[in-house]
Amino acid sequence: MRKVLDRIKQLYKRTVVKTFYKWLNHHTYFRYGYFLLLMLSILYCLVAENHSNTFILFVITVIFLGIGFYDRPAWVIFLLTVFTVLCRAFLPAENIDIGSFFIQLFTYLLIVSISVGLRKITQKVEQNEIELTMVLSNALDSRDSYTMHHSENVAKYALMIAKQMKLSKEMCTTIYIGGLLHDIGKIGIQETILNKPGKLTDEEYQVIKTHPMIGYDMIKNVDRFHEDGVLDIVLYHHERYDGSGYPLGLRGSEIPFVARIVAVADAFDAMTSNRVYRDKLELDYALNEIRENIGIQFDPQIAETFLSLFDTNEDGKLERLFSNQDVVNL
Repeated sequence: MRKVLDRIKQLYKRTVVKTFYKWLNHHTYFRYGYFLLLMLSILYCLVAENHSNTFILFVITVIFLGIGFYDRPAWVIFLLTVFTVLCRAFLPAENIDIGSFFIQLFTYLLIVSISVGLRKITQKVEQNEIELTMVLSNALDSRDSYTMHHSENVAKYALMIAKQMKLSKEMCTTIYIGGLLHDIGKIGIQETILNKPGKLTDEEYQVIKTHPMIGYDMIKNVDRFHEDGVLDIVLYHHERYDGSGYPLGLRGSEIPFVARIVAVADAFDAMTSNRVYRDKLELDYALNEIRENIGIQFDPQIAETFLSLFDTNEDGKLERLFSNQDVVNL
């Protein structure tokens, strides 16, 4: 019984921490929350007879200020902190002299600084996670000079689709990391098969088809990948919309949405990159292949979104409407 209770406590703490970090990613919410809390604090002081909670309310307000405006210049944060102290100083119930004013200002600036630092630390952790993932994907791609940068390209194309579909920042990050790791299972595939210049035998192809499950088993113990969808990308990016893919033969909406996005990006980069068994295909040919396989291999909405990222130039040739630099900014 005690083990069960301890397990429940651990799950509760983990849930609280994850929820907290998830909220930290929405700094815009904290900006709105700052102004809302400031107004509520002022209103509370005007109508309440007991002002014992005033200090706590204003402390929470400046915490929201620090998290919400962490990416703004220091002078903006300083002026907003001064504004907050002034709002409290001029309340009828507050009798603040000049000394108390500067003490409050110093206290609030300290709290804001801690809040800003906390947000920047969490942002750094997220960036380190992405950089570590890129190292892993580069280690995979380095096994085959013909697929060098494949994972990075897939991640960029998938991210561009996600942005074009106006998905949330969290989902964009998931899709980018999933794109980097989508072929991580190929680490467990023999190089003689991966780098074979000719056509694969049926037995060799069956071995290749195991890489999604191998990749899933490699990273399945990372709790965050369970929750954010990265595992779905690794396991299901070779499923086809008509149900003829692998490893499970899922069809349509049974395939996780994030995996359907990466599937389009993966197919496009595979066609437009040099491979050991063929040269890269022309852009218009690759896009036409995606167009012809809408509803067969690819999700119609996602494929159409991807195709909308290209246009015909003055010479009648297809060209990208974006550069790599446009894609990498998460």
